[in-house]
Amino acid sequence: MKKIYCLLLVLTVFMINSCSVYNFTGTGKIDAKTFQVNFFQNNAELIEPGIDRTFTLALQDIIQNQTNLNLVKSGGDLTYEGEITDYRISPMTATADQQASQNRLKIRVNVRFTNRNKEADDFEKSFEFYYDFPATQQLTGSTLNNALEEIFKRITQDIFNESLAKW
Repeated sequence: MKKIYCLLLVLTVFMINSCSVYNFTGTGKIDAKTFQVNFFQNNAELIEPGIDRTFTLALQDIIQNQTNLNLVKSGGDLTYEGEITDYRISPMTATADQQASQNRLKIRVNVRFTNRNKEADDFEKSFEFYYDFPATQQLTGSTLNNALEEIFKRITQDIFNESLAKW
């Protein structure tokens, strides 16, 4: 019985030791103390007022909530910048009388990530996601808020994974 306890103790030590550089968000050891998120200008052809600010704040929030990095206004070890390049509403499915029964909102964001401490991590990449909604609804009010929340949640998580989690 004593040998079993010793074996379990050794296995536990190895498991804890091998996982020591990871945390619950999936990031490894981050060699930075600060980050900055510059304002993401809305350069899409179709402009929805306020989404640029909403997206910028959503990206700041996810990084603050999933890391112990400090948000700074300038001179951050990690810098996120870019622009919203596409905001598009298009019909997805049609009824028998050739009318749209479902529409799709798609948003694309171009991101430039810079890591001052490790230039190999730098990238420029586009991220996009969509939200489907019934054609009988207007994209205003709660429908728009739900769409933006779902789209930005997915895009910001993808940006986080690409820049810090390395998934």
